[in-house]
Amino acid sequence: MKTALTIAGSDSGGGAGIQADLKAFAAQGVYGMSVITAITAQNTTEVRSVQNIKTSIIKDQIEAVFDDIQVDAVKIGMLSSSDTVEIIAQAFEIYKPRFIVLDPVMVSKAGHHLLQEEAILALKDKMIPLATIITPNIPEAEVLTNNQIKTEADMEHACMKMREMGAKSVLLKGGHLNGDPNDLYFDGTDFYWLNGKRIHTQNTHGTGCTLSSAIAANLAKGAASFEAIRIAKDYITTAIAHSLDIGHGHGPVHHFYELYKHANYHLFNNRN
Repeated sequence: MKTALTIAGSDSGGGAGIQADLKAFAAQGVYGMSVITAITAQNTTEVRSVQNIKTSIIKDQIEAVFDDIQVDAVKIGMLSSSDTVEIIAQAFEIYKPRFIVLDPVMVSKAGHHLLQEEAILALKDKMIPLATIITPNIPEAEVLTNNQIKTEADMEHACMKMREMGAKSVLLKGGHLNGDPNDLYFDGTDFYWLNGKRIHTQNTHGTGCTLSSAIAANLAKGAASFEAIRIAKDYITTAIAHSLDIGHGHGPVHHFYELYKHANYHLFNNRN
């Protein structure tokens, strides 16, 4: 059994953050572990409040996992503060995880800022250089590069800038541009486009968390970076296509659609 560790915030609504990450790990067939960096009081319509976890507790969580369990890949989500970034970077210098997928979470679907301004510089200096793959969306990449991204050429330029910050590779998600949600992967040498079809639904809560976690899970299982991304994109596309109409706002994606379909198929055939 391969393993993956998520270091992120908790979403009380269950659609994003730690909860989405663990669901994605399970759906991809790896054993999931977690380090909680913040607790959010959150549902499908809003983030009501956020409580950051003390860095000493974050440090203890990381050490408790790495000192006992083999960690095959790490996914990083909501970090919130520069102190949190610093303590995680220090831990990684000791434990040196092989794969790190960094999802630079900045703003929730409801518009709540999840990364403090002073933490952005720390993210650039301390965390991006450790990343095997960084997975920003367009608004996040604009913040990180200080450039507007309006075209595919802009996406390529942004990928190169983020690669220069130290990330081994970049997956820039194109869902915020007009047209189909085509993503761009840059391995430091070549560009690869992953084309998609836009699915018209408001139930997209947790898509970024889920995608990055699925990438980490497949890296843990031995897939090469581009193959891990391709599998994860297919997975999140299916999860969005069969998303759940839960709550009054942005409902969650369906992390276990394929599993449920398989289980229901066998249940139906066993009854007949």
